Amino acid sequence: MTKPTKNQQQLKIGLPTGSLKDATLSLFLKAGYNITGSSRSYRPSIDDSEITVRLLRAQEISYYVEEAFLDCGVTGKDWIAENNSKVQVIVDLAYNKTSKAPVRWVLAVPEDSPIQTVADLAGKRVATEAVGLAKQFFKKHGVKAHVEFSWGATEVKVPDLVDAIIDITETGSSLRANKLRVVETIIESYPQLVANTQALKDPWKHGKLQRLGILLQGALAAQDKVGLKMNIPEGKLQELLRLLPSLRQPTVAQLSQTGWVAVETIIDEAIVRELIPELKLVGVEGIIEYPLNKVIY
Repeated sequence: MTKPTKNQQQLKIGLPTGSLKDATLSLFLKAGYNITGSSRSYRPSIDDSEITVRLLRAQEISYYVEEAFLDCGVTGKDWIAENNSKVQVIVDLAYNKTSKAPVRWVLAVPEDSPIQTVADLAGKRVATEAVGLAKQFFKKHGVKAHVEFSWGATEVKVPDLVDAIIDITETGSSLRANKLRVVETIIESYPQLVANTQALKDPWKHGKLQRLGILLQGALAAQDKVGLKMNIPEGKLQELLRLLPSLRQPTVAQLSQTGWVAVETIIDEAIVRELIPELKLVGVEGIIEYPLNKVIY
């Protein structure tokens, strides 16, 4: 592991613990950064001597970035809004704990509740972990509701303790399990790589952040895609090209064997099992499928 030398410039980055931790570390690994440490370590090592990593709750990261305790961090758009943090977005990162779909903060009530609209919550009690988001939401709708902070297990508080909740969901399974109905979606959120203005005024840090953003986006673009290499008689090339979806036109190169060409392309992994038998039927040989770490557009 490379250690920083004396007076070497450092980019201090905060990464989320909790539900986003594993997905975030996996994304950084595909981007080329290996972050290691014990499961209880909040100061893991990274194989880049110019970066220092701190693991923090996603709820806190934008605050520490705004106050310049950190140069940058990865946290949800929702928590940035909750903290009303003044930070600069470097890149949006379309991933979450279990999927590429955004998480949603939703206003939910019991399935048999008479509440049908936001206006019906005037004077009612609402529990949530995102008090700031909730108050902004009700102010926007001109509704005066009593918003109280929830320490967790928010779904079980209705209807006995509160009239409604504002909670986060990725798949909606927990809401359905607790027999809750969504009244309205408040915000959809992906993680974002954000930085403070002070760091962006530093040319070295600005450049380092831009390069990091490119690599992270490249790693995300490669998710669910694979590369394919294959050989085919030149006379059947046009028939093959009609079968191939591609980011761009596939790469075609002459082989040393006269009358044959090599073709290389990138496709969605989900269609490979249907595509490869079709390729074989048109005369393709030597098919190789390989995984991708990064795709840079």
